[in-house]
Amino acid sequence: MPEGHTVHRLARTFAELFGGQTLSVTSPQGRFAAGAALLDGRTLADAEAWGKQMFLRFEGPDPAWLRVHLGLYGAWTFAGDGSADVAHAIGAPRKRVGEGEKTLPALVVAEEGGPDADQPDAAGGGSSGDFVPPPPRGQVRVRIASTHAVADLTGPTACEVIGDDERAAALAKLGPDPIRAGTASPKEAAGLEDRFVARVQRSRTAVGVQLMDQGVSAGVGNIYRAEALYRARLDPARPGATVPAEDLRGLWRDLVALMTDGVARGAIVSTLPEHRGLGHERGLHRPSARPGRVRQNTDAEPDAVPSEEAFYVYHRDGLACRVCGTTVLVREVAGRNLFWCPGCQR
Repeated sequence: MPEGHTVHRLARTFAELFGGQTLSVTSPQGRFAAGAALLDGRTLADAEAWGKQMFLRFEGPDPAWLRVHLGLYGAWTFAGDGSADVAHAIGAPRKRVGEGEKTLPALVVAEEGGPDADQPDAAGGGSSGDFVPPPPRGQVRVRIASTHAVADLTGPTACEVIGDDERAAALAKLGPDPIRAGTASPKEAAGLEDRFVARVQRSRTAVGVQLMDQGVSAGVGNIYRAEALYRARLDPARPGATVPAEDLRGLWRDLVALMTDGVARGAIVSTLPEHRGLGHERGLHRPSARPGRVRQNTDAEPDAVPSEEAFYVYHRDGLACRVCGTTVLVREVAGRNLFWCPGCQR
């Protein structure tokens, strides 16, 4: 399931690719035909992320929002003619956003009179030189298209058209979003921090469980939970009500920093430079985490922090802690694997 930083990057991509444009909205699969009909021909006015949910606002006499929660299996696939520069967001003009962001081959649109003018292009088009969207791949719930780009949604947990009141009700169920706190005014940011501390302390539920509750912290997923708790040296099993407010404020501020960095970087990196590779010389752990268990969209970039050096505990069960050498453990909690170091997180 994508974590909050990916959904914020996704909203930014929609704003850059489709903002202010009149769009075609369809449901190739047919399951969202009625909702698509409500949005078809409207202009995209806004795109925003709240935790793991994205809201697209379409103008009209009765403004409507498309609410999407990707869940475990949802993904957006984008294609375009290259006229919109969104490379800094995810990787234009074609990319997939799901559990990880993957750059896909750019579409090749044949130019009129060019050497490939009589051949179908990579998008399934012909020789006009105009952008021709590729045919839908898989069970596409929603297709959003402009004259220059197209976005296909497959496998979402939630996809619905709602009004302002329903959007407000959906947001009321969510806890504070660390990424939004990173761009808020000092007063607003302090209020979000206070809400987080109050919500954790009002329950004796383990702090490791509470962090995955979107009503406590919107956008925090399994990776950020494991890594933030490690960096805070907090035992995931500790009851939230027993964690001092000062420690929770430190945890929150670290989440703000980590997740804001994730939006900018396009990947989760929680290790400090001095801890990457630490222990190899001491023989404390094997050279890397298990191959193939964790992949990030920046892995192919030469200056990126490799996945096996990006985390302290996530998917490092059975390996030694980078700092203290204790074996990292894992156990299932509420249906998700929880990773921690019993040496550092006492």
